[in-house]
Amino acid sequence: MDSAALNRDGKDMLEYIAKFWDTLRERKPLHNVTPGYLTAPGVLPDRPPDEPEELKDVLADIDKYIMPGMTQWNHPHFFAYFPSSCSYPSIVADMLCSAVACIGFTWNSSPACTELEIVMMNWLGRLIQLPEVFLNTPTGRGGGIIQGTASEATLVALLAARSKKLDQIDPKKEFLGLIDKLVCYTSELAHSSVERASLIAHVKIKQLPTDSSYSVRGEVLQQAINEDRRNGLIPFYMVATIGTTSVCSYDNLKELGEVCAKENLWLHIDAAYAGNSIICPEYRYLIDGVELADSYNFNPHKWMMTNFDCSAMWFKDCHLVANAFNVDPLYLQHKHDNEVIDFRHLQIPLGRRFRSLKLWFGFRLLGVKALQENIRTQIALAKEFEKMVRGDRQYEIIGEVTMGLVCFRLKDTNAMNEALVKEINDVDRRIHLVPGEVDGTYFLRMAIASTKTTVEDVVFGWKVIQECVQNVKNNNIANGKPITNGVH
Repeated sequence: MDSAALNRDGKDMLEYIAKFWDTLRERKPLHNVTPGYLTAPGVLPDRPPDEPEELKDVLADIDKYIMPGMTQWNHPHFFAYFPSSCSYPSIVADMLCSAVACIGFTWNSSPACTELEIVMMNWLGRLIQLPEVFLNTPTGRGGGIIQGTASEATLVALLAARSKKLDQIDPKKEFLGLIDKLVCYTSELAHSSVERASLIAHVKIKQLPTDSSYSVRGEVLQQAINEDRRNGLIPFYMVATIGTTSVCSYDNLKELGEVCAKENLWLHIDAAYAGNSIICPEYRYLIDGVELADSYNFNPHKWMMTNFDCSAMWFKDCHLVANAFNVDPLYLQHKHDNEVIDFRHLQIPLGRRFRSLKLWFGFRLLGVKALQENIRTQIALAKEFEKMVRGDRQYEIIGEVTMGLVCFRLKDTNAMNEALVKEINDVDRRIHLVPGEVDGTYFLRMAIASTKTTVEDVVFGWKVIQECVQNVKNNNIANGKPITNGVH
């Protein structure tokens, strides 16, 4: 390690990052490049340099080649997807993580990496008032771990649930023909990662219909289980969502939990986005019924000013998960095996980064109150935007606005709303948002995603949307298309 070069280039890099954040408003929220812009012949060299170059030359190329191809997720006019949060404590924590360069797959490979994660997951678990059974305690079987993403968490829980069910049916572990009969359940509005997990695990999946509030109810799950059992299938796993991607709706945890307990199904809760709000006591009611779950997950990297990747997951019984993943070669064993948890048993990969540093730095350098205030502020901004939409009879709101997401549409055809999204993203480009679709109804999603977004930015976004609507209508008139006002 050349410490002199690190000091010199590190300072320059920090200055570059600080300037990037200070000038973020001067950039566009959405890139304006086409596929192949960087891989085309002659843009970048065909092979790496044989001799070292200067950082100033690398930074110049970042400005020339990389930044034009970046979608700026923390731009104050980025209203797409859900947040990808960041803060200076998280950045400097990642610097330390990279510097110590540990691979914490066992306690012995870096005790601090394991034990700080245990402490941080307990801090976070107590902050959201999780039942004690989910926390890391000397005598309990539960515990928390930081996964990379909610997609990983869903897959880990599914594989653990599959292992548990197969062991119950066939302790000899022959499993002849059993896996083909396994079936899991989730909402029709659940994230696509649930379906993907079922494909990886080679199990059937049923996507359950929702009620008028876009919520899966216990009765619907019970009916599906009864039908599948009559058809010779084996129900084993349910994924409930707190804050669906499309409309930020909430499945009924109490009802689903009671059915899962009665029918011996593993209940996993995916609260990737909305779960962050639970650090504010007034939103704790959203996970009433979590005590009935077997695993629970949300992503601090979405809304807790912690950069990617940091996905918090808790189990009621870590032993069930370890049993599903237990491969124990001699070179990974150590003398404290029976005294501490090795996180390699609770995840898909073997290696793992020192992710808990980001939570520790964030809690200590920002404090819980600042994290709560950020969430409350963004929800308040969404409520302001909702008022603007409701104040114009051209539009309607889809679903209920409870978090930092507002789903809305023109009271017009799906084609008209699709044209509006294209006008905003492909033509105007002053703001960026993405669409959604539920029950055949196409709509726009306005997500408050940046810590830099203010009420003035929300007003600006609404102004841009109205101007884009007028442009679309003018284009339709110019092209001889009728202007309609009926709801599709």
